[in-house]
Formats: sequence, C-alpha cells, structure tokens
Amino acid sequence: MERVEKTVELEDTGLVFETDLDIDRMSALVEAWLRLIGEDPSREGLKDTPQRVARAWAFLTRGYRQNLAEAVNGALFEAEGSEMVVVKGIEFYSLCEHHLLPFFGQVHIGYIPRKKVLGLSKFARIVDMYARRLQIQERLAVQIAEAVASVTEPEGVGVVVEGVHLCMMMRGVEKQHSTATASAMRGVFKTDAKTRGEFLRLIRSSNQ
Repeated sequence: MERVEKTVELEDTGLVFETDLDIDRMSALVEAWLRLIGEDPSREGLKDTPQRVARAWAFLTRGYRQNLAEAVNGALFEAEGSEMVVVKGIEFYSLCEHHLLPFFGQVHIGYIPRKKVLGLSKFARIVDMYARRLQIQERLAVQIAEAVASVTEPEGVGVVVEGVHLCMMMRGVEKQHSTATASAMRGVFKTDAKTRGEFLRLIRSSNQ
C-alpha cells in the first residue's frame, strides 16, 4: 500500500499531528467517481488515471503537510532600517473549496520591518503553503498576512491577492475575463492611509 507521510495543523489551534495520505484508498475513490460519471476506469486511457489523480492531489494539497516553521526555515535577519519592503507578483495556484476547481493568480506582499526581515524566497514558500490547500481567496490573503506578521513582528503588513477562478469560467456564469481581488491589512497598513496608499501604488506599478 502506497502512503505519503504528512502532518496536519489543527485549524485555529496551531497544533500539528502526524498522519499519512493513503494513495491506494484515494485511487479507489477516484475509480468509483469515474464510474459514477459514466466512465469505464478499465479502458486503456483510464487504467492508470486513479493512481495519477491520487498522486496529483497529494501534490496539489501539500500545504496541509507543511507548517510555517518549515517554510521560513530560520531565514530571519536583523533589520537595518524600517523602510517598506514589497514583494510583488508571487504566482500561486489553488483549489476553490466550493467546487474543487482551480483558481490562480498573483500575490503582492508588503511589510515595514521592526527588528527582523525575512529572506525574500520565504514569502513565496509561505504563499505556496497556504495556496496548496482547499481555499477561498479572502482566507488566503488573511492567512498570508497573519503568517508574515507572526514571523517578522513588523510595524504592519499588507497582502493583495489577485486571481481568476475556473468555477466562474468553466461553469455557472461562464465569464472568461472576470478577476477577483482580496486584501488583508495589518498594523500601520490598516490604520494609516498614507502607508496603505504607498503600498497599493507600488504594487500597481508591477502592471505598468
């Protein structure tokens, strides 16, 4: 029996427990699902599909098997100033928890250090950790903002998530050019309009 080791963080508790991902059982569920939609899992093109789908979902939801300490991996450094730092255009891919269809786009993060700065690549790892779970865009923005705030303890942090949703493009209203934007502001990014405005101007410049 093929299994993928994992750790799961209990929501709102911060507790992590060990478990595993049963690829064989997931494959059996995919095979049953194929039959329910009217397919024949034994035909040539689908014979290995249940295993492939199970492994793909293990990859697409790997965020459940990651935690913030692993994502940051100690890459915190003493701040030499208190100027705003902005990381723009971090690509993400996620799955809508309502229809299990993909949504994807870019994340922009800004923060004003107080004592610590975070290695730039770790922002992308934090984004991936939360994006690779069943998500809604609003929660994704909040989780990223709170993670950056908890790690760096900054004066403030701002996160903007821009995405397109296949649940709007492939089904339902079937609109191909709609986009969604969600934001989360903490600290001075929330309380000071000037700081928030500077951050929003800087991320808009990425599209010019």
